[in-house]
Amino acid sequence: MYIREVRVFGLRGSTPEGGWSNELRPEDCVHTLVAVLTDGGPVGWGSVFTSEALVRGALAVLRPLYNGENALEPERVSEKLHQNTFWQGRGGAITHAISGIDIALWDILGKVTGQPVGRLLGGRYRDRVRPYASLLMRNPEQMADELSPVREQGFRAFKIGWGPFGKSGYAVDEAIVRAARDAIGPDSMLMVDAGASDAFWPQGYKWALRTAEMLADYDVAWIEEPLQPDAMEDFVALRRAARVPIAGGEVLTRRQSFQPWLEAGAFDIVQPDVTKCGGLSEERRIGWMAREHGIRFIPHGWNTAVGLASDLQIASAFVDTDLVEYLTGSPFIDEIAAGGWALDEQGMLVIPERPGLGIEIDLDALAKYSGTGVDKSLAG
Repeated sequence: MYIREVRVFGLRGSTPEGGWSNELRPEDCVHTLVAVLTDGGPVGWGSVFTSEALVRGALAVLRPLYNGENALEPERVSEKLHQNTFWQGRGGAITHAISGIDIALWDILGKVTGQPVGRLLGGRYRDRVRPYASLLMRNPEQMADELSPVREQGFRAFKIGWGPFGKSGYAVDEAIVRAARDAIGPDSMLMVDAGASDAFWPQGYKWALRTAEMLADYDVAWIEEPLQPDAMEDFVALRRAARVPIAGGEVLTRRQSFQPWLEAGAFDIVQPDVTKCGGLSEERRIGWMAREHGIRFIPHGWNTAVGLASDLQIASAFVDTDLVEYLTGSPFIDEIAAGGWALDEQGMLVIPERPGLGIEIDLDALAKYSGTGVDKSLAG
């Protein structure tokens, strides 16, 4: 079974706020779906956390390498793409686009073998996982209105991040966290994402340490990205000193970039993004490397329904990956998957056991948000 074509669908019209200093607009495209078509076999779906223009440019480079390749060998094909494009710049748009292709090839392999991807990744330790609602921070007086409706939907774990945090003084930071804890109650999980990969992040190690100590008083499960993404030595020092676990890694790509951070002990929790780091093939290797260094592996997931489906499958294949990120209020998650998603009575998501990623793409929703005609044959 051979790769015949890769089609691209940039998602627009309902792009959610990112909390970035240069804020996203609804019409901006930062998430792109890819469909891998084979010679008479099933269609595989992948997701890329990169704009459509960059994905199309990357595919123009990659096309001679993947056309006619065996669609049932995701790890080998993905490694071929990585190895032959090193000189183009590992870690950028090329790597991101390979991530989407890799996810789609695993989807195809699962559909052909009749198995969920999680089983192909090594076996299913669980059939459901707890999603944590991922929301932007607002001013303290707005946090209850932001969190309460999501709690009513059944979520019992919440991550708040970006927005004014770290930019308006310690008193405001603490007031935001206090309001969030009051809104969700003492029994729900609360995580804080400082968002230090934002442009021109103003804070450093001393702020991060003081903030981590404050968060410990509110039973915060981790602080994410509390330092600029390249400050590895500060991450190492912060992890050793802080009472709150330190999480990060969403901006890193490929296992080679993660290795020095994991070996140095920079994280308590590592968060590769499957739609950027190289796909499921690379993310699995990163997850195993993390386990070997005593670091928890919990995927970053500010993406799409296809990205969420990938996170669910890999969460099933790791014994201690018991959380996945769920970007609330995004049609790219809630509508792109036919039938949407539903929490059970314990606030958990069932991990699909159908073949492949286990979801069906709503082609009408895809056409709506990509602004392009969608061939109904892609339902296969």
